Amino acid sequence: DKVRSGKPAGSHRAAVKGARAARLQHSKAIRDQKRAALLKEKRSSNGSSSAPRVIVLCGLSSSANVGPLAEDLLIFAAGGDEKLTSNTVASPAYKLRTTVLQAPYGDLTSCMELAKVADLLAFVVSANSLYNSDSGNPIDEFGSQCLSVLRAVGLPSTAVFIRDLPSDTKSKQELKKAAVSFLSPELPEDCRFYAAETKDDLHMFMRLFKEQHLSSPHWRNQRPYVMSEEACIKPGDSMGLCTLLVSGYLRAHNLSVNQLVHVSGAGDFQLGQIDILKDPCPVSERKNSDVMDSDDNQIQIIDTFVPDPLNQEPLLVENIPDPLAGEQTWPTEAEMEEAYESNKQRKVVKRKLPRGTSEYQAAWIVDDTDDEGDDSQNDNPDGAGMVIDEKDHSEHDSDSSDIDAVSHFTEKFDQETIGGSEMGDDENLTKEQIEEDIKRIKESNADDEEFPDEVETPLDVPARKRFAKYRGLKSFRTSSWDPKESLPPEYARIFAFDKFTRTQKHVLAKRAELDEESSKDCARIGSYVMLHVKNVPTDVASKLCHPSRRLPVVVSGLLEHESKISVLHFSIKKHDSYEAPIRSKEPLIFNVGFRQFTARPLFSSDNINCNKHKMERFLHHGRFSIASVYAPISFPPVPLIVLKNIDGQQPVIAAVGTLKSVDPDQIILKKIVLTGYPQRVSKLKAMVRYMFHHPEDVRWFKPVELWTKHGKRGRIKETVGTHGSMKCIFNSSVQQHDTVCMSLFKRAFPKWPAQFYHQI
Repeated sequence: DKVRSGKPAGSHRAAVKGARAARLQHSKAIRDQKRAALLKEKRSSNGSSSAPRVIVLCGLSSSANVGPLAEDLLIFAAGGDEKLTSNTVASPAYKLRTTVLQAPYGDLTSCMELAKVADLLAFVVSANSLYNSDSGNPIDEFGSQCLSVLRAVGLPSTAVFIRDLPSDTKSKQELKKAAVSFLSPELPEDCRFYAAETKDDLHMFMRLFKEQHLSSPHWRNQRPYVMSEEACIKPGDSMGLCTLLVSGYLRAHNLSVNQLVHVSGAGDFQLGQIDILKDPCPVSERKNSDVMDSDDNQIQIIDTFVPDPLNQEPLLVENIPDPLAGEQTWPTEAEMEEAYESNKQRKVVKRKLPRGTSEYQAAWIVDDTDDEGDDSQNDNPDGAGMVIDEKDHSEHDSDSSDIDAVSHFTEKFDQETIGGSEMGDDENLTKEQIEEDIKRIKESNADDEEFPDEVETPLDVPARKRFAKYRGLKSFRTSSWDPKESLPPEYARIFAFDKFTRTQKHVLAKRAELDEESSKDCARIGSYVMLHVKNVPTDVASKLCHPSRRLPVVVSGLLEHESKISVLHFSIKKHDSYEAPIRSKEPLIFNVGFRQFTARPLFSSDNINCNKHKMERFLHHGRFSIASVYAPISFPPVPLIVLKNIDGQQPVIAAVGTLKSVDPDQIILKKIVLTGYPQRVSKLKAMVRYMFHHPEDVRWFKPVELWTKHGKRGRIKETVGTHGSMKCIFNSSVQQHDTVCMSLFKRAFPKWPAQFYHQI
């Protein structure tokens, strides 16, 4: 019998039992951790020390009157006090503080900005629109557009208030069911519907609202922010700059006085000071009486945080390039001595100059060679004037004119193919010229959809000069392209990461440590603070604090590195309501989280299994593209809303998307296709014309592979004649009606905007 060796039979069962116990213990630890985090979040959001809950009322039609509902909610939450001095009230009965804001109907950008700070986004509809309007739909055109934009931004917890319901119970229930059936497909599944007519309806809403777990977009939970209750200006020391004072409740996370902040509509700034103020709206009645007894005009400062110069994050926006940091070649001592000896041995050549020529004018007269100068002396004994070889002179003039023509044609070609040219000043253009320009853009957009990348070889400029920056690729997917080759000067001003995901993980870990520890320079979440934002332009601050402005000022804390400029790539899709063409490098307004800045994006295709992306001249309908821009760094996920300015009108929504990556080394290649036509075909050979117009161009592009629209592959064998015709060989017979193509590529980069932050 064989002797059984190895572990005993019971050891396997013990190992399996121990592994199962370890798995159960690990899953229990995860459940306990999630339960503790949820309990902590609930206490911070519902406790007396938490910030007031923000309700934003948004009307989905013109018949929905939001103003009376906002006033009723504030009066009811305040306990029946009709003298309202603020949008924030405390309700001792519900032990809850509430802020009610109204989104102006018809102003899409204002609705979008208010939705970014809303804890509960409440849509208001009128029951009269169910049977009075033609379609019977309580959502009009603006309401549907507003819903699509808010979904792209990221909806917080949502609710629907139904107004103008009849007093009859049966009719009231029927209209409410009809409104629910209309609105349910447009809103999230957890959306709640409330009647908002009587005090009982408002009491039911407040009771459920107090116990409701509010969800907010993930991008907003990553950054601390303050929504202003009050905002004023403090004059600064320097001319044109001031200190912006913003008072409000700190939300989402703790805020350090050493970190940078972003003021929506103004830009990134440093904090000069953080004051912790006494809560002006406490929940407890006893605290409220204490505040009433004290002087209302007196601001009580509990604590003050001043930044540490050693730990304060610097406001770095652009990298300062060093012009002397490039590679330089300095001559050696032997080379310098050799040059000196050659200069000593050089013959001094006397030149014949016209009479009356000064020394300054003579310094600009350059002979081609010394030998030509000697020949000219012998050939022109009269000495009547300067003798220059007419042939050389004519060639020199033609070369200079050719260079000018090439540069001029190159600029014109880039403007037409890339779409980077801006429309001329409207003040200098007539109405007919503007209409012709718009017509030309629409025609180029249609041509790009039908014949992408096809260009014509110019007749007056050699192709080897016009397309000198282009190269051929054996395979677009597998051929190598150095990402550090021939970078533009703007790349010296931006920042890059070795590993962006690792940096993001490190930054979020530092923010989590800031929330856990009680630092001396850190304001706690839920406290009422006054932020001293220093070095704000006076004209921008005056617009933010203008009495006619209904929107609150939002100051959000920036994570580390988020003030620096880099190359950001957004996954973007054209909005259904926008029909005009959008060209690459066209100035657009980007709304990224709390930020709003101007950018000139470069569109490209989204290739998953390839490190190269093909540039697109227009953003077309019905498909996602990649928009690459120079912009301040943000850590994903962050939503994107693209606005387009129209003269004399409100900005319209042009596209929506989300941030995909931050990578300056991402390669975007502009592709052009040169086309020719077979003139004579003989088996595998064909003579192709009209692709080039000079024999030198044929020899220059001989190594590049050819292809046809019917799927054939080939190469150039030799040139034929003097007009650019060429003999080509293909892998199979080419038909007479086929088109021969050549693909050329060059790397493209986005355009640096004139100014980043759009002035409000």
